[in-house]
Amino acid sequence: MTVRIAHATESPSRIRALMVSTRAFPYAGGVETHIHEVAPRLARMGVDVSVVTTDPHARFPPDEWIDGVHIRRFPGWPATRDYSVSPQIYRTIRRERWDLVHCQGIHTLVPPLAMLAAWRTGIPYLVTLHSGGHSSRLRSAFRFGQWWVLRPLLRRAARLIAVSAFEAAFFSKQLRLPAERFVVIPNGSDLPPPSHGLPAAVREPLILSIGRLERYKGHHRVIAALPSVLRLRPEARLIIVGAGPYEPQLRQLAQELGVGDRVEIRELPANDRLGMANLLARAGLLVLLSDYESQSITVMEALAAGTPVVAAHTTALRQLARDGWIQAVPLRCSASQIATAIVCQLENPITPVAVHLPRWDECASDLHRLYQQIVPSASDGDVRAAPAPSVYGV
Repeated sequence: MTVRIAHATESPSRIRALMVSTRAFPYAGGVETHIHEVAPRLARMGVDVSVVTTDPHARFPPDEWIDGVHIRRFPGWPATRDYSVSPQIYRTIRRERWDLVHCQGIHTLVPPLAMLAAWRTGIPYLVTLHSGGHSSRLRSAFRFGQWWVLRPLLRRAARLIAVSAFEAAFFSKQLRLPAERFVVIPNGSDLPPPSHGLPAAVREPLILSIGRLERYKGHHRVIAALPSVLRLRPEARLIIVGAGPYEPQLRQLAQELGVGDRVEIRELPANDRLGMANLLARAGLLVLLSDYESQSITVMEALAAGTPVVAAHTTALRQLARDGWIQAVPLRCSASQIATAIVCQLENPITPVAVHLPRWDECASDLHRLYQQIVPSASDGDVRAAPAPSVYGV
């Protein structure tokens, strides 16, 4: 559910907003999709939007404009890990003039440095949490400690933005932060219309599992259930869409279970939104058995496309199951239980009827109104007057 933000008095000048993210388009992922969708919309609303991000392998132009958004890419270290740090982003915030800094995500070293730079420069900052899971048990075990270290900076943000009510309640409780510090602005669900209309009656017995190829995303659980699915639906096949380090293990598992010829693993370019729309229009089912989802853009897009969903009964996906939008299975259930749920959804699908799903235009509009609220308060000193946080203490 979206928390609507009251309209603020229009600022006489364009808001200069800096979005900070560890990765951005054309890298693929939830945060990357969010920025790719909302930043151009904010630019069309009159916000002067810039994005600073890392490109550790120097794959893309260091400085370019995309759809009215200025994107700058800096080196990040270490290049082979996901906890990237980039001192140049810190210096950019300190040296240049911004009305607000919008940090996207909290699970790498880039956002904390951005928050610290904004505080030291006297710039109000927002943080969209974009929380997620991790394949490393060690990293997952240290997540709470990581969040607690960030608490002094998070509690002095002008606002903390959650993409779901679950995420807002979770972080409010875990970090003992007042609920009023959070605002819920869901990601959008809309994709372009598919190239050809496919009525539900002719959908293929095609199962999709979409997401980065990491163990915590649960693709291996879908593969493990496939032999049982094929005994009941021998024409079924599975397409796993994504890229990442877990691909060799997934291919090996499919071969070991004798379903290698029924499993396809492919990468879809981040900007191919039409390709995603066409794939969802063909599919009989999306399966998401992830350990953790703060909202899941993929599930929202599937529901908007009328594609039935089977998901793990965990984190933000629980609410969708309670609302009757998806079929949920316990996170630690057996392969046969997953197979039963998949076959049931293929044969008697549960799909939401006449529900309002969040759209990217709404997401960008809510952010714009929030920006309008924050920038005037900064000029009056309301936000900048907060006492200096200690990075390691409360």
